[in-house]
Amino acid sequence: MRKKVTVVGSGNVGSSTALRIADRELADVVMIDILEGVPQGKGLDMLEAGPIVRSDSNVIGTNDYKDTANSDIVVVTAGFPRQPGMSRDDLLIKNYEVIKATTEKVVQQSPNCILVMVTNPLDAMCQVAFRVSGFPKNRVIGMAGVLDSARFRTFISMELNVSVENVQAFVLGGHGDTMVPLVRYSQVAGIPLAELLDEASIARIVQRTRDGGAEIVKYLKTGSAYYAPSAAVVEMVDAILKDKKKILPCAAYLDGEYGVQGLFVGVPVKLGAQGIEQIIEVKLTSDEQAAMQKSADAVQELVAVIEKHEAGNK
Repeated sequence: MRKKVTVVGSGNVGSSTALRIADRELADVVMIDILEGVPQGKGLDMLEAGPIVRSDSNVIGTNDYKDTANSDIVVVTAGFPRQPGMSRDDLLIKNYEVIKATTEKVVQQSPNCILVMVTNPLDAMCQVAFRVSGFPKNRVIGMAGVLDSARFRTFISMELNVSVENVQAFVLGGHGDTMVPLVRYSQVAGIPLAELLDEASIARIVQRTRDGGAEIVKYLKTGSAYYAPSAAVVEMVDAILKDKKKILPCAAYLDGEYGVQGLFVGVPVKLGAQGIEQIIEVKLTSDEQAAMQKSADAVQELVAVIEKHEAGNK
C-alpha cells in the first residue's frame, strides 16, 4: 500500500509540489483547496501524465477534507501569497486565520500525520500549527532552510562557475530578512568558501540569499516563487517517507537548543519516518550566535502579534 500525502492549496506551490511527488511515485496525492474545480482539474491533469512519466501514483483534487483522511504527511501551502512591496510579516494575521482553520480540519482527518508547513511567514505559521494541532514537536516541521540553502548554493555556484553538486552550504534562523547563511560551514568540493571568495563577494551573496524570495516576487509582480520551494518540500517529504535520516535545515521547535526557547527557528535536523528525529547543534561563534538570536527575536515578535490578536478575539 502506497503512502498518502495531502497538499493543502492548489496554487503554484501546492500544484508544483503535488506534481513532483506524483512524478517521482513517492506517494498517492490528495490536493485540496477551497476553490471548486481547480484542484479537481489540476489533479486529473497530473493523473493523466502518469502513463507518460511512468508513475502509478494516484492523484485526486478535492474540496472535502474527508478525502484527506489518514494521510502520512500533510503539506500546507494554503494562504495569501506575497505581493510586490509586501514583507512576509505583512501576511501575518491574514495567513494566521487560514492556518488555524486548516490545521483544525487536517488534524480531525489525519491525527497521526506529519505536518510540513510552507505558508509565510513560515516560522510563525509553524507556531500556530503546533499550538492548534497539539502534535508533538517532532511532527510539525517548517520548510525554509532547504530553500534558503538552495538559493545560497545556487549563488555560490554561479559566482565560481562550478557545479551546484560541489557546493555544500546551509542557512540557519528564521525564514526572512534575518536568516543566517553560515559561511564558515560552507564549502565547495570540501574547500572552505572563504578560501575561494573574498569577503565582499561573500557578503554580496549572503545578501542576495536573504533577498532571494523578494527578488523573485519583484520579477513576477503577481506572486512568489514556487519551483524551488516545491523542490525543497519534496526533498523533505522524500526523507520522511523513505526514513532516510537525512540532515536538512528546517524550521523546528527549539526547547533550549541554540539558546532559543519555545520558538520555531531554522536549524539542521535529522529527518526520518518520525519527522524530526534529532536537532543538530553546531558550535557557533559569538557573531553567529548573535545573528541567530536576532533572527529568533524577529520570530518572537511575530508570535507576540499573533498572541495579542488571539487574546483580543477571545
